[in-house]
Amino acid sequence: MLLHADALEHFAEAVLKAAGSLDDEARTVARHLVAANLRGHDSHGIGMIPTYLHSIKVGALVPNRHASMVKDNGAIRVFDGGKGYGQIIATEAVEWAIDQTRASGVAIFALRNTHHVGRVGAYGEQAAKAGLISIFFVNVLTVSARTAPFGGQEGRYGTDPICITFPATDSSSPVVLDFATSAVAAGKIRVAYNEGKELPPGVYIDEHGRETRDPAVFIRDRKGAMLSFGGHKASGLALVCELLAGALTGSGAIQQSALGSEGVRNGMLSLVFDPGKFIDRLELNGEVDRLIAWVKSAPPLVGTDQVLVAGEPERLTMQRRSKDGISIDARTWEELLKAAETAGVRQSQLDIIFHAAAGGAAT
Repeated sequence: MLLHADALEHFAEAVLKAAGSLDDEARTVARHLVAANLRGHDSHGIGMIPTYLHSIKVGALVPNRHASMVKDNGAIRVFDGGKGYGQIIATEAVEWAIDQTRASGVAIFALRNTHHVGRVGAYGEQAAKAGLISIFFVNVLTVSARTAPFGGQEGRYGTDPICITFPATDSSSPVVLDFATSAVAAGKIRVAYNEGKELPPGVYIDEHGRETRDPAVFIRDRKGAMLSFGGHKASGLALVCELLAGALTGSGAIQQSALGSEGVRNGMLSLVFDPGKFIDRLELNGEVDRLIAWVKSAPPLVGTDQVLVAGEPERLTMQRRSKDGISIDARTWEELLKAAETAGVRQSQLDIIFHAAAGGAAT
């Protein structure tokens, strides 16, 4: 089915409120999730809600927590999330970093003990909107290690994303490089499983180290491991994420003793700085525009329409999905309705959301 973004936001907000979040938190997390869907990252969209509700049930996620400062060293701070929603904690930390960077030109913060931060690109976009450059390293601790190191056949890393953003002349079109160091994000395997699709080649191996394209091996059987993209290169980046976002932040690097707990725990190391401290902004804007134009002038490969730079695929998808709606597969929709029922959302509320609320169901 296709559902409009505003209806999905109302739905997500209702479920999160029923699960214990206050109004502002439910609204912020709902918008963050649906924004991921709009940009084509269904792995980080409202399909995460059943996982969040389970995390609340087992105590791995605590609603209505805020970023708590642990250490203050001027332009360097350490925040503890208290197991709160990562979308709230990380947003608050980036807000501090933006204010600090405007005052001193640079800010660095470490974030520890927070639940799933969601799509990391959202925080890069937050900084880029303020005209600032940002770099994020994230590590992921969960029940088990999900990604095999280069040359290994058992999981030793998380999906360990990295995000780098750079403001463009047009504030609505920043460069947003946001990727997992695993071949795909774990949530994309869930999406493939729910949609009944095979995984792409080079993504997953079974418990014997043999490649498999069956997402059920990961989702249902909980065996095997993801591969890094680019072989040893991304495997090395995952190690760096564990060092910077896990060990350095105090959140904890992945190891056997750190695994086994239900829910998701993210550590994040973030650097935000003002490009105006390096070069005149007008001169920089011209250089950025010329570079992007030069890159996009390359003749496209056969079968592709145009050369795209980081951030463009998401913006194009958002334009399309904002108009046509967001596709939700039957299995995911069933899981969401069950989550709503578990949280205590009444059927009458759902009727209002999907039949009377602005937007409603597209199909």
